[in-house]
Amino acid sequence: MADDDTDWKAAAKAVPELRFLKALVSGLALVMGLGMIAVVALLWMRLNQPVLPKLPDRIALPQGATAQAVTFARDWIVVVSDAGEVLLYDRAGQLVSRTALP
Repeated sequence: MADDDTDWKAAAKAVPELRFLKALVSGLALVMGLGMIAVVALLWMRLNQPVLPKLPDRIALPQGATAQAVTFARDWIVVVSDAGEVLLYDRAGQLVSRTALP
């Protein structure tokens, strides 16, 4: 068995840097494993969230206005109309503010 080149202990005695290399490879494998667990956990938490926030049943736009963009904030729904107005609605769907863009 002493003449076998695949024996780890004999090779480690012959080349001391192999023990350091083994520690580096083991550490890298551990860090990669923890990184994969972290990525899977973050994806799982992110993909379990609802796609859209809870929306009101109806939002009434002003007469003749067409929505060009809709944004959902924490407590507000913001609608940009084709006339260049920013319409701010609360979570119940009631118009709170109406601002014309320059």
